[in-house]
Amino acid sequence: MQPSNTRAIFISLAGNIVIAVAKFAAAIFTGSAAMVSEAVHALADTTHEMLLLLGVRQAEALPDDRHPYGQGKAVYFWGLIAVIVFGVGGIIAINDGWQQLRHPEPVEWPVVACAILVISMVINGGALREALLQFIHTKGEVSFWTAFRTTKDPSMRILILQNALDIVAEALALGGITLFFVTGNASFDGAAGMIIGVTLVGAALWQATQIQSLLIGSSADEHVTEGIRDLVRSYPEVADVEEIATLHMGPECVVVNMRLRFAEGVDLPAIDYVSHYLERAIELAYPTVKYVYVKPARQALAFEPPLLLLSRASAIEDKVS
Repeated sequence: MQPSNTRAIFISLAGNIVIAVAKFAAAIFTGSAAMVSEAVHALADTTHEMLLLLGVRQAEALPDDRHPYGQGKAVYFWGLIAVIVFGVGGIIAINDGWQQLRHPEPVEWPVVACAILVISMVINGGALREALLQFIHTKGEVSFWTAFRTTKDPSMRILILQNALDIVAEALALGGITLFFVTGNASFDGAAGMIIGVTLVGAALWQATQIQSLLIGSSADEHVTEGIRDLVRSYPEVADVEEIATLHMGPECVVVNMRLRFAEGVDLPAIDYVSHYLERAIELAYPTVKYVYVKPARQALAFEPPLLLLSRASAIEDKVS
């Protein structure tokens, strides 16, 4: 895992701890539903950042007999748990806003609440800037939106989305409290709290669908697969690439399985030699590729008649069934 990712998570975590304490204090003194929603939101942020750090730490464990490809998928698991916490925070916020709409109560000390929200927006803006800088630094040559949508590191996507939503939610809470201050209608405060909650739940559902594909098993990006294919074809000993299968075992661990058709006259020692150098070349060209397996393409023996081949295939099918 990139050290810069951990740095961005720590910066965001430190900011959210301060923000959560301030917002809970403001929620108690002001009685604002929007501020209660924001306090719950900040607590959810703090919790899921701790979960992200736990996933990053576990993903750094070295491969062993029980985990031959390492534990990189721990980031996906803890990322999903973090998203669930995010969604629960949104549901609580919706409930608080609904209660304020049903039983409106005036917001006390609205100026204090607004001041805390403005300071929180500044802190979250700094955390968002740090997360964006780290993401742009590591995304490679693809566009920002393509990298954001297809990244195999959910921790950075969650962090960016979380900090962006923090700012949006604080702006909504600030608007609701300001409208109450101007009109005296507490319904604006409750509506702001509900909108914040709906936004959080929607973001959690979107992130969960993204992480689901990573947990099930996701292939490497297309440009990586095609780059490997072109690299392999550049070797004169290789006649064709019959199959390439890739699988992410974590954000920084890709397993590659290839079946190659070697050129006529390439004997077994040469196949072994070329396979060895292909593995090294691919790992050097694509640092996230940690394991490469090369197999020669299946070829029927020239002296076996077609009927014998069919009978052998039927026997194998009978054993499998």
